[in-house]
Amino acid sequence: MRLLIIEDNARLAALVAASLRDSGYACDIAPSLDVADAAASVVRYDALVLDLGLPDGDGLDWLRVRRGQGFDVPVLMLTARGALDDRVKGLDAGADDYLVKPAAPDEIAARLRALLRRPGGRSNPVLSVGALDFDTASRRAQFAGRPLELTRREADLLELLMREAGSVVRRDRIETALYAFDDEVSPNAIEAVVSRLRRRLQALGAGEMIHTLRGLGYLMQDVA
Repeated sequence: MRLLIIEDNARLAALVAASLRDSGYACDIAPSLDVADAAASVVRYDALVLDLGLPDGDGLDWLRVRRGQGFDVPVLMLTARGALDDRVKGLDAGADDYLVKPAAPDEIAARLRALLRRPGGRSNPVLSVGALDFDTASRRAQFAGRPLELTRREADLLELLMREAGSVVRRDRIETALYAFDDEVSPNAIEAVVSRLRRRLQALGAGEMIHTLRGLGYLMQDVA
């Protein structure tokens, strides 16, 4: 899953991003609302962590406008404004959750997991393709009841392919989902992740669930 952290305090943003990467997320950082707009125009994020006092405007107003335009990505407000009135305004403006700084990294990650597994949200809690199951909250997978050990990028790839099961997922979309802007991506990085995931599935008896379509992308199908 890919997150956007909108925070102008570089040290805090880096600490939050590092903690969330340890929890299995790919993270981009936007130090201003203009940068956030630019990032969100090219990447479909799974969730946002939003500060309010930003150098080019107030995150509260920014979110209210975006919600009015149909922006439906889950948003966790992370701000120093802790008064009851501030929390009410934040939630009324369209935040899905509100957390006051300083916040423990584990709580930030837990709040995001809760947002991403809410019924009716963008992310359904458990994905299934045949005997293959993936819990999007815990980031754990199993095939026919047997655990499937995955790296963070393998888990992200599996989630994407399972969400689009039966459809071709293009290579550029996979790269966008798996890697943040500042990640170095080698020419064969996607192929390497696909190959590792395919081998892990085959080792559990899943067969050929991931198909390569040359020049197009990758397709996941139940082989049963």
